[in-house]
Amino acid sequence: MAAMSKPLVAYFSMEIALEPGIPTYSGGLGILAGDTIRAAADRDVPMVAVSLLHRKGYFYQRLDSSGWQTEEPAEWVVEDFLAEQPQRVVVNIEGRAVHVRAWQYDVTGAGGGIVPVYLLDTDLPENTEWDRALTHYLYGGDNHYRLCQEAILGLGGVRLLRALGLDSIQRFHMNEGHASLLTVELLLEEARKAQHPVITPDDIEAVRKQCIFTTHTPVPAGHDQFPMDMVRRVLGLPDVFAKMQDQFCVNFAAHVLNRPPGAHDMKALFCTDTMLNMTYLALNLSHYVNGVAKKHAEVSRHMFAEYRVDAITNGVHVPTWTSRPFQELFDRHIPGWREDSFSLRYALGIPPAQVWAAHETAKRDLVEWINHETNAGFDRHDFTIGFARRAATYKRADLLFHNLDRLRAIVAKAGRLQIVYAGKAHPQDQNGKELIKHIVAARDALRHDIKIAYLPNYDWDLGCRLTAGVDVWLNTPLPPMEASGTSGMKAALNGVPSLSILDGWWIEGCIEGVTGWAIDSTAPAGGDRTPHDAASLYDKLENVVLPLFYRDRDRFLDVMRHAIALNGSFFNTQRMILQYVLKAYFV
Repeated sequence: MAAMSKPLVAYFSMEIALEPGIPTYSGGLGILAGDTIRAAADRDVPMVAVSLLHRKGYFYQRLDSSGWQTEEPAEWVVEDFLAEQPQRVVVNIEGRAVHVRAWQYDVTGAGGGIVPVYLLDTDLPENTEWDRALTHYLYGGDNHYRLCQEAILGLGGVRLLRALGLDSIQRFHMNEGHASLLTVELLLEEARKAQHPVITPDDIEAVRKQCIFTTHTPVPAGHDQFPMDMVRRVLGLPDVFAKMQDQFCVNFAAHVLNRPPGAHDMKALFCTDTMLNMTYLALNLSHYVNGVAKKHAEVSRHMFAEYRVDAITNGVHVPTWTSRPFQELFDRHIPGWREDSFSLRYALGIPPAQVWAAHETAKRDLVEWINHETNAGFDRHDFTIGFARRAATYKRADLLFHNLDRLRAIVAKAGRLQIVYAGKAHPQDQNGKELIKHIVAARDALRHDIKIAYLPNYDWDLGCRLTAGVDVWLNTPLPPMEASGTSGMKAALNGVPSLSILDGWWIEGCIEGVTGWAIDSTAPAGGDRTPHDAASLYDKLENVVLPLFYRDRDRFLDVMRHAIALNGSFFNTQRMILQYVLKAYFV
């Protein structure tokens, strides 16, 4: 494995974005995983990564004229990107021996460091037809399919690393709860090594010392849980659950959504009479747990009150998400910026006219792309708002359209406005699909006043265009549901300030009027905050942002430069990976 012969950290994630042509990711979680690995390679962190192959990807999104989403498999040729490894391992699922192989992809860092990534694959002739498809679809199928996938990732992932001879690993980092079953495999290893007939407290403590858990969402749907009868049927693990059922039991719904008296005294490793909760499995068997922003860690500490949850705010990989015009600009003014993300603070010294020229180049590229794809007639001189997120209702992509008459009045008074949207709804999220339809309906209703485009099949390449080419990045989640959000960080690298709700990372990144602008979301508790938040958004657009863009361009450019210098230099994976090294990996 070239420069890293003895990886000490194993990074497990259900999805990882490795390069645009490999559709093994759905969105932010996978992009973050890929950026983390790229940063580890840049810094020579001795890491290896494990995920699933996802031969059919997440999905390819199509939108009809009404905005209704349909899905198709994302086809790609595995052999064009990955190298098959000869090692094989077996995971028992419902009593069947499911054979697993791995494909290797090497991530090479700026200094030549390499992080090997192993993508697990069950599409082998010795498996049944159903088992062969277990690693085909990212977040596909039902709970049964998902549990089988997570068994392949957690149990099979550890076994595959051992088969590869990677016995030096000291830390197992679970990027969200999907990989939590790796802790069970480690428990079994510890019991075998110590020749314990049952899992002992010493075994548990030994596993805790090895494990790190990053939780990514306060949304209940983001915490996988499975009926225990299904768990026992699918996994058939030798006595692990039965041996621990009296000592470690709590009901997830009661514990998180409606905590009963005394719940804080319970250990929540297994919910043996009802559900297995993957988040609690990881929480109980990790020595270090973190949220992905300071606010998110605070919310997580309320959700999981008996656990210590630290904060390591997410970041983005600077060389990956800096557009070509800004790469060339930084090459001229900030030598070494690719190796030293912190040096972007010197962006304050770049002449404003050159910043604007780089932005105009990126914006022209985006506008030409939008017009080619949608025939929307976008104008590169018009103020352009970008919004690209997973189409989930709590992200409130349609907040901007709460009052169409007010929006029309703003344009008439303050200046022309055009808006570009992108984002996929999960195939089973009907409300998310309706959200896209609502935005398309607003587009049609406003067609004489405001140009609006909804770009289908949001992916890595489109994300690069959008975050570099718009004038302002909009984010309007329902607080406190935004764990972090990294798209605004990518925009900042390209001099694009954010106009966003104070939630997730933006609480830390927003200096009002300096790095961007906040949408006030301090509506009275218990009421519908949407009208209040929409009114704040409209006020900020009409009275601050649009006048600055059209009538005080020098001041707008000052905000652009501060977005790079203050946010781009800090909210990056170089800083993030160093925090993981110091707080979790080697302590």
